[in-house]
Amino acid sequence: MHNSLRLVFALAMLVLPSFTSLAADHLQGESVNTEPMWPGATYSSAIPSIESVLGYRIGERITTHSDMLRYFHALAKAAPEQIKIASYGKSWEGREMIYVAIGAKQYVTQLDDFSKHMNQLADPRITSSKEAQKLISSLPSSVWLEYGVHGNELSSTDAAMMTAYHLLAAQGDPMVNTILANTLVFIDPLQNPDGRTRFTNFYYANVGLQDSADRLSVEQNEPWPRGRSNHYLFDMNRDWLAITQPETAGRIKLLNHFKPTVVIDLHEMGGDASYFFVPSANPINPHMQQGQLENNTLIGKNNAKYFDRFGFDYFTREVFDAFYPGYGDSWPTFYGASAATYEVASTRGMVFRDKDGKINHYRDPVQKHFVASMATLEAAAINREKILSDFHQYQINAIEAGKKDEERTFIIPTQPDRAGSHHLATLMAQHGVEVTQATESFKACGTRYNKGSYIIDTAQPRGLYVKTTFTQQVDMADDFIQEQERRRARKLNDQIYDVTGWSLPLLFNIETQSCSKQVKVDSIPITADTPLKGYVTKTDAKVAYLVPWGDSAAGRFLTGALKMGIQLKSVDAAITLGNGASFPAGTLVIETKANTPSIHQQVAALALETGAIVTGIDSSWVTKGPSFGSARTATMVAPNIAIAWDAPTRSLSAGSTRFILEQQFNYPVTAIRTALLATRNLDHYQVIILPDGNYASALGKQGGENLKAWVAQGGVLITLANATAYAASPESGLLDTQLEYQYDKDTPSTSPQANRDGWTNGSIIADKAAFIEQIEDHQKMPDYVAGILANVEVDQEHWLTAGVDPQVTALVTGNTIFAPIKLSAGKNLAWYEGEDKLLASGYIWQENQQQLAYKPFMLYQPTGNGMVIGFTQDPTSRAFLNGLNVMLLNAVFRAAAHATPYR
Repeated sequence: MHNSLRLVFALAMLVLPSFTSLAADHLQGESVNTEPMWPGATYSSAIPSIESVLGYRIGERITTHSDMLRYFHALAKAAPEQIKIASYGKSWEGREMIYVAIGAKQYVTQLDDFSKHMNQLADPRITSSKEAQKLISSLPSSVWLEYGVHGNELSSTDAAMMTAYHLLAAQGDPMVNTILANTLVFIDPLQNPDGRTRFTNFYYANVGLQDSADRLSVEQNEPWPRGRSNHYLFDMNRDWLAITQPETAGRIKLLNHFKPTVVIDLHEMGGDASYFFVPSANPINPHMQQGQLENNTLIGKNNAKYFDRFGFDYFTREVFDAFYPGYGDSWPTFYGASAATYEVASTRGMVFRDKDGKINHYRDPVQKHFVASMATLEAAAINREKILSDFHQYQINAIEAGKKDEERTFIIPTQPDRAGSHHLATLMAQHGVEVTQATESFKACGTRYNKGSYIIDTAQPRGLYVKTTFTQQVDMADDFIQEQERRRARKLNDQIYDVTGWSLPLLFNIETQSCSKQVKVDSIPITADTPLKGYVTKTDAKVAYLVPWGDSAAGRFLTGALKMGIQLKSVDAAITLGNGASFPAGTLVIETKANTPSIHQQVAALALETGAIVTGIDSSWVTKGPSFGSARTATMVAPNIAIAWDAPTRSLSAGSTRFILEQQFNYPVTAIRTALLATRNLDHYQVIILPDGNYASALGKQGGENLKAWVAQGGVLITLANATAYAASPESGLLDTQLEYQYDKDTPSTSPQANRDGWTNGSIIADKAAFIEQIEDHQKMPDYVAGILANVEVDQEHWLTAGVDPQVTALVTGNTIFAPIKLSAGKNLAWYEGEDKLLASGYIWQENQQQLAYKPFMLYQPTGNGMVIGFTQDPTSRAFLNGLNVMLLNAVFRAAAHATPYR
């Protein structure tokens, strides 16, 4: 390089600011606030600051998962007697999840003793009143602060780091001293490391010379599937009921171990809002206790005191309710904690311009979450004795309520769905509920039950959790419902935030019965790890092995056999053998002569692994139903399955569908970019799944034609929820059904018609009733339903419903209702029951209930050598509708066996 050019280049480099400097100090023309997060605080140099470890000040950069770990380990090294770090598992993508305990030396160094004492306080059956009072006087209150369950709600993880630093490093601060003397602080700094990593990778790969606050900028618009969800695209804040994800399972195990008395779940909301904290909005779950609500108000008032001091706006009692028991802030209330959600306006990056034109910087939500965290800890410290006393009283109240309840004892009788019953029992044990299994037959409230039935007595500390998850209906307050009906009549949006029905037995389609008395019978305790025992009768079968179809164990056996290359069939109807033994429709048939000599060992291993019951037979003679060589006995195939992946697919639906097939049934699924389905050769796949989503723009007519040609050649297309609307559209022509407008019994008497020139016919409005009539939209969608459980009747004479119970339960959300398909085109294989029997649990608008009756849930339309199977709602939602898994497996595996492509 020429010397003069070298000089120019060197001078330019001297005046060019670094990227980091621009991002931190020159954002959108406004300087970042560099005031201390807590004005007036002085910090010990013995405790490393965030800047000294990570190279930037708090709020100057979005901290990654790895840097978060690095900083907390630096704190633990500097103050080993005040902070302990432990791992509680790994995410799907292998990232470590940690929790941190901070407090006085006598608390932090004796965490096992703390856990033991809290569990003693949590059980008044083994702890006397005098012993409980002694524990209350000596134990600290405990606060569990959980941050970042939604990976793109960024600020809480940095707030967690600042909270830990302030607690350990602040000098001479009376507030901190009060907290450390009276409270044991637990911090879960990042609940969703995979989602956060997805976001930070996206953000820093796209940011330019300076961060943009423009809502149109790329960094303000995440691509599908966004960072909110985890690896399998689950909203983990709604996974606390079914506990399907390892991240959730790890947290629940910890909370059951320590039983912290206050739990706060810190989130972000839209950037134009301010800050939300307790009290919660209505409706409130009726099984919450008054003491818990009082403590939340005490905490909220203390938050308000500090928000006033800092000049932060906030709101309470709006939007975020406390009704559904499957949130991270509601689940802890059912072991006795006072728990709540906090929400802060998000910057969704480093800067955000709100609706008033104000530029908000990342450090703003970080600081607000930090201040709220500290205020909460102080409230828990000041009210230590009340919070511990209320925690203990909760347990007493739960036990007493169970003793008096007409549903005191829930019994899960033995039934054909062994796997579902077992899963439900072990799930409740995982929640911390005491569950037993009878080792002998017994009688309860006049009914005889078999050995092996599961028993749950609600007269236990977790009795209220059992009540809220096992009873069929948990009602919202009457005045709240009346207000929602009033708002709907005024054409205002309702205030129902989430699903209103969640009964676990209904979701699992498992029969449970209740008894008003305690059941005394010899039994064994059930734990979360109690295995489902599978076995083979007659392990040296000469002709075949039969696996009854109808539960998840049989489903796992099927997928395992297909992956092992085992040759097997499935009968389309129930059969009776020559020896009188009967087997249900869908039963798997593994013929020994069609397989290798090792088939006996393979079947035994699969039974043990999957929990399936297998029967060996020496004769194929069938006296009723299809014989093994019948055309009504389908040869099962191992299909290649593809799933639409990418916009406009609804990511939660795509994730839960893939999760069920891959993780619950151990069968691989190929994710394909949605747009490619419109143009590419799909012959490699036998099954394609379109999860919930609005596909009209992404696939359109061309996609419909490509899919229709593939189906005609023998493909199985499965559509879920709004994907079924696309299949039913004239544009795609895949399914011969239609969406319905809201039923309107009152047809307008006169309706002005618009002309092409923009004018309309003249009209006379005689009175207010006529005015309302004229402005009413008589072709509109039905009103939106937040989420109810509905009873569905199932056709028992079709091969697609083999092994499915005559009645199942489905989750109904949204406002799509489909017309039944005509018999000339296909079949309605499952439909909602009549109006008077339709609602299984929750709250539904009367008009929706009337219109939904007898409308289809599952549609089947053969096309050429293949078929389209449409679900009008999503059977995979949240992966908690276990009772629909056999129906889903039939749609994938039995349909692939019945399709007739060229093989």
